[in-house]
Amino acid sequence: MARNRAFLTAAFGAPLAILAAPVVAQASLAMLDSLDKGGWELRFRDGATARKLCVRSGRELIQLRHSGENCNRFVVQDSADEITVQYTCRGNGYGRTHIRKESTSLIQMDSQGIAGGKPFQFTAEARRIGNCD
Repeated sequence: MARNRAFLTAAFGAPLAILAAPVVAQASLAMLDSLDKGGWELRFRDGATARKLCVRSGRELIQLRHSGENCNRFVVQDSADEITVQYTCRGNGYGRTHIRKESTSLIQMDSQGIAGGKPFQFTAEARRIGNCD
């Protein structure tokens, strides 16, 4: 019996552990780390006023409508050129942001959710424009 259990663990447990390993590594959001640090400008596709921000880690781009809030994040997609993150900000809504990297200084993004009890949705292009002010 013990020998059968050991065989089953080796036969099925090891491959499952190998399959589970990429899931942990997937949540690294390394694409955001690869972006150039500094001053960036977001140009919204709907014609809204452009917005400037300082990118220090790239993670600032995930929660633009909930910036500065401590929100729980769930990584939906994490590849070398694209990420999708869903987040929930207790008591102040939630969001889902998708970012596609064209280069280390140019990205395309879209985000939607609820902030302050109101829905939001935007599509934007962001590019590095220099140093942080």
